[in-house]
Amino acid sequence: MDIGIIGVGNILMQDEGTGPKVAEILKNNYTFNPEVEIIDGGTLGLELLPYLEKYRKMILIDVVDFHKEPGFMKVLRGEDIPPYLKSKLSAHHVGVQDLIEVARLMGTMPEELVLVGIQPLSIDIGLDLTPTIAGKLNLLIEEVLKILENWGIKCALQSHQK
Repeated sequence: MDIGIIGVGNILMQDEGTGPKVAEILKNNYTFNPEVEIIDGGTLGLELLPYLEKYRKMILIDVVDFHKEPGFMKVLRGEDIPPYLKSKLSAHHVGVQDLIEVARLMGTMPEELVLVGIQPLSIDIGLDLTPTIAGKLNLLIEEVLKILENWGIKCALQSHQK
C-alpha cells in the first residue's frame, strides 16, 4: 500500500481520542482507493514504526498542544513536524514524537509525512470528546480528504450515508 492514515490517541481521555475517532469515521463512512489503509494507532507510539516504513505517504491525526485556543487546527508537513513536543499532553505524545525521530534517524521516513493536529480542550478521563472538539471532526476529516486529493487519491462517501 502506498498511503497510510493513522489516528493516534487515547480514547479514554476525552479529546485525546480525536485521532482514533477520525480514523473510525473515515473507515466506516468513506471508500478509498485500495492503496489507502486507515489505522487506529491508539497509544502504540514506537510500535507504529513498521507503518512509517511501509508507506510512501503518511497522514497522522492527533491532538497537539499548539498553545492556542481549543479547536485550533494546523497541518504540519515533513520537517515542520517538531522532533519532540515540549509540552506533553499525555504519555503517548512522547511515543509519537519518538516514532518520527526514530524514523528520521533510521532513514525510513515516508516520502511525505503530514500531521493534522488539533488543540484539545480537555484530556481528563472520559469516553466522549468535548463538544468543542466533536464540533470540529468534520473539519479534520475535510483536511485529511484535501491532502488525499492533492496526492491524487479519490474517495467517496459510502452509500449508506445521507
